[in-house]
Amino acid sequence: MDRRALRRTPVAGDAPLVLRSKTGRFVLAATVLGSGIASLDATVVGIALPSINRSFHGGVGSLQWVVTGYALTLAAFLLLGGALGDRFGRRRIFSVGIAWFALSSAACGLAPGGSWLVAGRVVQGIGGALLTPGSLAIIQASFRPDDRSRAIGAWSGLSGVASAAGPLVGGYLLAVGSWRWVFFINVPVALVVLGLSARHVPETRDPSSSGRVDLAGAVLAVLFLGGLTYGLIEGPTRGWSSPVVVAALALAAVGGPAFVAFERRAPHPMLPLGLFHSRQFSGANAVTFAVYGALGGALFLLPVELQVVVHYSPLASGLALLPVTLLMLVFSARSGQLSAHIGPRLQMSVGPVVVGAGLALLARATTPGSYVSQVLPAVLVLGAGLAITVAPLTATAMNAAPAARAGVASATNNTVARAAGLVAVAVLPLVGGLTGTAGLEPAQLAEGFRTAMLVAGAASAFGGLIALATIRNPARAAAEVPGPEPAPSYHCALGGPPPCALPETAASGTT
Repeated sequence: MDRRALRRTPVAGDAPLVLRSKTGRFVLAATVLGSGIASLDATVVGIALPSINRSFHGGVGSLQWVVTGYALTLAAFLLLGGALGDRFGRRRIFSVGIAWFALSSAACGLAPGGSWLVAGRVVQGIGGALLTPGSLAIIQASFRPDDRSRAIGAWSGLSGVASAAGPLVGGYLLAVGSWRWVFFINVPVALVVLGLSARHVPETRDPSSSGRVDLAGAVLAVLFLGGLTYGLIEGPTRGWSSPVVVAALALAAVGGPAFVAFERRAPHPMLPLGLFHSRQFSGANAVTFAVYGALGGALFLLPVELQVVVHYSPLASGLALLPVTLLMLVFSARSGQLSAHIGPRLQMSVGPVVVGAGLALLARATTPGSYVSQVLPAVLVLGAGLAITVAPLTATAMNAAPAARAGVASATNNTVARAAGLVAVAVLPLVGGLTGTAGLEPAQLAEGFRTAMLVAGAASAFGGLIALATIRNPARAAAEVPGPEPAPSYHCALGGPPPCALPETAASGTT
């Protein structure tokens, strides 16, 4: 790879990419595949949890740590990953993250025991945190304004498909091999992404980003999320009065406020709290927390429920969610286009309610019976809700941020989504009374699953109410007002400096 290209930032005369061009398609493919393996891994492991449990003989807590070990470092370091990309180059950090993710995936696949696997998942989450924010920021910084919404819609939809396809891919790999292939499959995909990135992805960075990297903020984020997660997962089995559990929760109680206080005073914070002064940005992230928390908790419990209670095979439990994948594949990009045309408020208000209805309907899948009557209606409603919601939600969160803060804005929205899933995986089993090895007994699992799905459905529907109260559609373009034709408007990519020089008189607007 040309080292001079890695140092390169957009300069005057650089042409923004066209989505339908060959290079544009390669850039989109690299970013979708890159973020896709991180999204896929967050869900594909769920289908393998019963098989992993049979190999290592754990309980609900052990399975929670396989999921939350990854989600913990992913959520804690996403902000740092976005800041590193803005400063040192988004392609560079994205590529480092891809390589890191591949190596740690191989280590997970080779794990000889449960503790090794959890440790590998913790390391794997750091790689995911480096690559995920860069994938969306690369799109924002590279494509021309007219194509940016369509590119984001395609990225959101295809990345969402990767998440939804996780159970299906996991079921197939378990049918033809073992749970270890769930991790090994990441390695060849990562090699393809590295090749595409080196050859086709342009380097971009934020030239205003300087100063020291906010490592202290990242450490405080880990202490807060780690303490909270450990306390919520281990509390039911160790006892809420256990010194270790009390210490973990106390660490979270101190770490959270300390993180906010430090970021407020840091000269170069990884999370500029001023972003949340925007009602649109705060509202979009609140909706993200509600919807992705509900979804993350449900996707943790559902494969276990289908295999242990309803007696599905791993492949059948993966195929059960295939309609979600198909609906998102067909409609997510169109949903993004509709949102760009009519504004995001309607879809962001209705979509989470539809998602919540689908999750609530999953509460019916607690006894052996017909897939068509028990599961299919729920996944059809769930898939429709996600197709309505995902693309406008992502675009709204990004478009509400200042132009030079794309990496941080992307990382913030991803952090909120991952932290929501992290908390939900810890809380939903607790709400349903699913703890220890007894939590995997069919009768108790069925009862707890019903309660958990109803709670998850209500949480997602509440996200729709948040959107209704906080999200506003952008004002109509000035070009619709009769009068002289306005001067051309150059929109700075939210990913950083514009890919072409801005004339001194150029106007900027919301993309």
